[in-house]
Amino acid sequence: MQKWFNYANWSASRKLSTSFLIVILIGSLLLSLPIAHQPGVRTTYLDHLFTSVSMVCVTGLSVITVSDTYNLFGQLIGICLMQIGGLGLITLISISFFSLKRRISLSNHYTLQEALNQNSTSNLRAFLFAAYRITILTELVAACVLMTDFIPRYGWFDGIFNAFFIAVSAFCNAGFDNLGASSLQQFALNPTINFTIATLIILGGIGFPVWINLCDTAKKFATAKPRHLHLASRQLTSHTRLVLMVSALLLVSGTLLTWLSEMNNPQTIGSFNFWQQGMASFFQTVTMRTAGFSTLNYELTTPFTNLMYMLHMFIGGAPGGTAGGIKVTTAAIMFLVFRSELSGYTHTVFHFRSIPAKLVKQALTIILFFFTLMITGYALLLFTQPHLESFALLFETVSAIATVGVSMNLTPELTTVGRIIVMCLMFIGRVGPFTVFLSLLQKEHKSIQYADTEILIG
Repeated sequence: MQKWFNYANWSASRKLSTSFLIVILIGSLLLSLPIAHQPGVRTTYLDHLFTSVSMVCVTGLSVITVSDTYNLFGQLIGICLMQIGGLGLITLISISFFSLKRRISLSNHYTLQEALNQNSTSNLRAFLFAAYRITILTELVAACVLMTDFIPRYGWFDGIFNAFFIAVSAFCNAGFDNLGASSLQQFALNPTINFTIATLIILGGIGFPVWINLCDTAKKFATAKPRHLHLASRQLTSHTRLVLMVSALLLVSGTLLTWLSEMNNPQTIGSFNFWQQGMASFFQTVTMRTAGFSTLNYELTTPFTNLMYMLHMFIGGAPGGTAGGIKVTTAAIMFLVFRSELSGYTHTVFHFRSIPAKLVKQALTIILFFFTLMITGYALLLFTQPHLESFALLFETVSAIATVGVSMNLTPELTTVGRIIVMCLMFIGRVGPFTVFLSLLQKEHKSIQYADTEILIG
């Protein structure tokens, strides 16, 4: 027992999980302070705990309305919680140490490596500073773009503050806004808001490893003589190629399917013109990649649309970013295994490269563990929330475990037990099912080789 509480003996996974728990608890206490509330607001500690979990886990589900509950101080706390949740407490502490030119122990290097989803501890300092530069620059530029609409609409102070709040929330894929109870439905036909927020969600969701690889490739292309695009593209890693290909495929297919299923629905996009329908369809597809914003009411979308959205939520974004889900690379590896088996390949292949069997096993483990947790959470919600519609509960479950944050207006109707279940799902979905599993029981891998056996399948 004493060994378990000894921080020096903790695994990287346990340190990561604990760091999120600490931020959640501190955030809930700060949000529950009367000085953080609007006048006359009546709430419970559980409301603020739920909000803190959702903000730190960059989910977006909420039982209260941010603008109606929290004043300027409370909303500033919310911005900090979303930024910490998106980047991680471990990375914030590490960059402080690096900035002060202090050394980090080897064990903390491994913790930082896991927090950043890196395969090696080399160049972690450069990677970390690059990730923060990208984050700050992207949020600042996006906030300035949003101000062009918000300042005329809300005035100088509120327009600037709202722009920064939304920019941080969108890049961190948090899904919170401080504009009212209907999310962004009032901006369904506003191109500036739609495309700026969609861009932030995509940039935050593809992951910092992809961003940094793209920046390095662009630099080499700019300095090359002569400049050949096909030569520069060789600098792209297999990870970057796979993330970009799968992300583009999901965005295009999701936009098309949303448009086809909702184009004649007068309660959603049926009354829009062709370009407005395309914009709304694109935005919903992007936000389902774990962002949580919405310009449509998902109670009014068709069951087919919501089922497709649940699939997108389950897949999520890319590793090393602010998105959740099982990750696009995990889903892609499983598809590549399927394709390789049908093609008769002895190895799983992508872009003339073989994917190691270890990665295939890890991908399969993550999917099974994630799916098991999702089914368990859904079963518990069905058992404890019999007064709520089952399909809406499934939508809520997938949204929570994938840290998406969209809802069929169900979250405020959850009982106390239901809210606790959803909070657990959001926490597990953020720190990662595999990370939580390892944090609870860290075992050394054993290399055991037995004789082969035959088992019939299919």
